[in-house]
Amino acid sequence: MPMYHYKCPEHGVFEELQMADKAALPIECPQCSTMSPRVIAISPAILGMDPAKRKAIAKNEKNQHEPLVSSLSHREHKHDHGPGCGCCSSKPKKSKTVYLSDGSKTFPADRPWMISH
Repeated sequence: MPMYHYKCPEHGVFEELQMADKAALPIECPQCSTMSPRVIAISPAILGMDPAKRKAIAKNEKNQHEPLVSSLSHREHKHDHGPGCGCCSSKPKKSKTVYLSDGSKTFPADRPWMISH
């Protein structure tokens, strides 16, 4: 049985397991036994949304009330760039660019089909 949200006028929103064919009917509040109608607590559009977009919306909502603090200690302990980002690497990366005698440059190993500019 799925879990549905109902709203009591006195005690607010509560969740109850209910059969799908009876989900639209009001049920009794577990605290005061008042008949409470079903409410939709989560928008159906959010349920089918791409997880990355849903995460971005949630982060924006959080930052609206609680902005991130940019401090040295915060930056040292948090790294969201993923492996191989290069920004936090201690060793410099070797350039794959090859400069020819006429001053032009080429990338021989990566993209042999690419014309140099």
